[in-house]
Amino acid sequence: MKKIGLVLFLFGLNLNSWAQILKYSNEFLNIGVGARAMGMAGSVVSSTDDVTSSYWNPAGLARIEDNIQIAAMHTEQFAGIANHDYGSISFKLSEKSAAALSFIRLGVDGIPNTLYLMQDGQINHSLIRSFSAVDYAFVGSYATQTKIEGLDLGGNVKIIRRVVGEFGGAWGFGIDLSANYKRNDWQYAFVARDVTTTFNAWSYQMSEADKKQLLATGNNIPKGGLELTMPRFTFGVSRKFQIKKSKFTLLPEVNLDYTTDGQRNVLISSKYVNLDPRVGVELGYNNLVFLRGGYGTLQRVTDFNGAQSINGMPSIGLGIKLNKLAIDYALSNAFNQGLIGMSNVVSLRLSINRKS
Repeated sequence: MKKIGLVLFLFGLNLNSWAQILKYSNEFLNIGVGARAMGMAGSVVSSTDDVTSSYWNPAGLARIEDNIQIAAMHTEQFAGIANHDYGSISFKLSEKSAAALSFIRLGVDGIPNTLYLMQDGQINHSLIRSFSAVDYAFVGSYATQTKIEGLDLGGNVKIIRRVVGEFGGAWGFGIDLSANYKRNDWQYAFVARDVTTTFNAWSYQMSEADKKQLLATGNNIPKGGLELTMPRFTFGVSRKFQIKKSKFTLLPEVNLDYTTDGQRNVLISSKYVNLDPRVGVELGYNNLVFLRGGYGTLQRVTDFNGAQSINGMPSIGLGIKLNKLAIDYALSNAFNQGLIGMSNVVSLRLSINRKS
């Protein structure tokens, strides 16, 4: 019962007006992809240079040297209730440009539909059906180097599909833009997600029997409408250090998110300015083995005594690169939320090159 209530609250939005700006709209696109990035708390927008750049910063695709890269990821959220999957493939179009196609799915399956649980005043468990609430995103990306030395530009076109069983769903469309700039050993990045304001057009298909049952149980009949996702801006800076007289490298990065959909519980919060910082670091050995860590999602928490503290979500990760195959693992949100918050993330990345 708690499970269905949570999902219907998240997915079965009742849009009474034609267009609404909703906080945390399309939030499944902000979870993150790739175990390397997740191990660094998502602080990778300026250093990303592989196929997963199509998610974090599409301009990073211009740095890929391989003709083709393929990436895949699977993780489970909320103790296995939600399944999060990602796949992407990138293509080197020329020495200065690249493109990618990506797929993201976040779904809760096997949700019990208790709408007809009561029959003639009695509970009848045989009438329980199950359904899935699933969010999909299909993303096309492009990146190119510019005539300005060190400056790369990129962008995404996103098609969004959200489905709540047989009851209803939404189609959406959005655009992301980004830029990378490298000067000396420093790397800077700017990413504008949903820069044109992404929309989801919701519609519901409910039978007359379902409508009567909703009214009889004191619920409203959902109506279609337009859900708007406001822009989010991310700034990033990083630098890779070669530790002298060794094969070790150190890559620290700092990211800063600026959201525009209203006041959030972040480190710097107001009606007009909401800033959420993240930090990550990657220690590498001989470009073969990597140890990662990060800290982000800082929030102000009030305890039972009224005292406030700042709480965040740490993450750690490991990676190994075997010729053209990279295997990454991350454990995120594990230390401050107990077992229910643990997320084990595993991702693979394969590079393919044409023979000379």
